[in-house]
Amino acid sequence: MPSLTYRIAVVADSDTRWKWGALTARRIARPDARTDDPRPGSRTGSRAGTPDAASDAAPDITGFALRGRATPTARQLAETGTGLGTPREVTGAEFLRAVRDEGYDVVVLALVGGTVQAVLHGLAGMALRRRPVTVTGYVGVVYEKLADGLLLRHGADVVLANSPYDARRFRAVYEGVGADPSAVVEAALPFLGGAPYRPAPGRDTVVFAAQPSVPASRADRLYLLRRLAGHARLHPERDVVLKLRSKPGEHTTHIEELPYQKLARGMPLPPNLRLAYGHMGAVLDRTDLLVTVSSTAALESLHRGVPTAVLTDLGVREALGNHHFIGSGLLTSWDRLDTGHRPEPDPDWLADQGVGDAPSFEAARARVEELLKQDELPPVAPYYTPSTAPGYLPGVLARHRLDAPPGTEPRGVRGALRTAVRETARGAYRHGVQRMAPLIRRLGDL
Repeated sequence: MPSLTYRIAVVADSDTRWKWGALTARRIARPDARTDDPRPGSRTGSRAGTPDAASDAAPDITGFALRGRATPTARQLAETGTGLGTPREVTGAEFLRAVRDEGYDVVVLALVGGTVQAVLHGLAGMALRRRPVTVTGYVGVVYEKLADGLLLRHGADVVLANSPYDARRFRAVYEGVGADPSAVVEAALPFLGGAPYRPAPGRDTVVFAAQPSVPASRADRLYLLRRLAGHARLHPERDVVLKLRSKPGEHTTHIEELPYQKLARGMPLPPNLRLAYGHMGAVLDRTDLLVTVSSTAALESLHRGVPTAVLTDLGVREALGNHHFIGSGLLTSWDRLDTGHRPEPDPDWLADQGVGDAPSFEAARARVEELLKQDELPPVAPYYTPSTAPGYLPGVLARHRLDAPPGTEPRGVRGALRTAVRETARGAYRHGVQRMAPLIRRLGDL
């Protein structure tokens, strides 16, 4: 039976969440939406509203970038390779107004948990003739704040779990606090895909996938950089790549106060070690060993069958996130990698993580279409309310405030002036958060 035709809005607060949200929307909207090569110029690299090789018409998806600390730059958006147009930058209030005025059937909330909760409460307080179906989830490996993040997302119609393992955990949390677990739907990371790994004659490439906030300390990051450089010196025939997430001054889902590229400036690097940006899928196309502390890139790599290693050098700790890989068979050290060791992943662990098989969004699509066919959707009902969490919810909503309720915007010359001042203030705030605050914190450590 053909899928329904409907309009989808995706709102994201960082580049990685935009990637997840946009690709999730594509997969929910269209059964044949491919995610195996979503880079610009690939078969899935079309803009919304134009034909592509996979379908007669691309899904009707509108993107919104929530204005804030991690609002992505044009370069970051281009590297996500979603195949959609540039998202419209908005405040929370402006997004709710767009939902009210532009008639979306489905809203994908690719946001941090507290912001998801604020938007859900905002939707609950709006007098909409028919509210949209709300979908949310996680960008990758969920290794911290499981209960906190899940309960902040409760109230969405669909909470996507990226694997059987996550689906069990999510339902257990909701059931354990007496919340309705029916919104949890098992799906997959929408960007898993790409060509299966094939060794190429004469190619020997090791890629270290850097993370913005793991590890956090200068000493630990310098240690990893030195070990990477040492590996390159031990193997001069090998192409060693430090894959970076963002450039200095840019921010992603997590704040990066000590960028590797800055740490590398004061360190002599061997000629076969280079720093690289770009779409992870393109990097994995020519990778023979992916090394990381705990990046979701490991799942992308494993899905393709690329040899993958998760480092234990700094310990196996919840703070690092590599505890998620216990039982995977991937945990190892630079000492072992230097001598040629290649970890072998455990197949049962891979299956439980939703890695290896073709990613399926059939259940998510069916749930959305089932909700859309209902004459009337039930009211938005988050677990957190003024009665269930009177000492927590007000603070969450205050931190993720929507600036102004829809319909109360200032008008006329005074309103235009106030808007211009507010935009200037936001620009100054973002500059302070992204550029000056990390510098001040580093100076304080001297």
